[in-house]
Amino acid sequence: MISGEFNHKGELVFEIALVAADETDWPVQVILDTGFNDWLLINNEDAVNLDWLQKQKPRKAHTAAGTVFFTVYKGIVLMDGEEFIIPVLGGDEINNILLGVRWLQLKRLVADYSAGILTLD
Repeated sequence: MISGEFNHKGELVFEIALVAADETDWPVQVILDTGFNDWLLINNEDAVNLDWLQKQKPRKAHTAAGTVFFTVYKGIVLMDGEEFIIPVLGGDEINNILLGVRWLQLKRLVADYSAGILTLD
């Protein structure tokens, strides 16, 4: 189980680690975005710095900002001591790393804002 916190905007924030190609762990804070239907969204520059391989041709997606093409990487995420190899979407205009709702297929989300409890189990 990993504990998270609600930030000043009320967003669901967790700390995970991204694993670089050289097996170095990079702890990062991520926002769980229930409107994002994939696994992970990251800035392309960060994915390149992690030396993650491009998995396939860019993927077209419809966002609130319109139609966008995302680069797809093969990424490794370390969460609660367990490694996950997942497809990661990358974009040039990404400011925050986002976890998507696909994680809820594997993890149970407990979010009780009034009690200050936020976990992924």
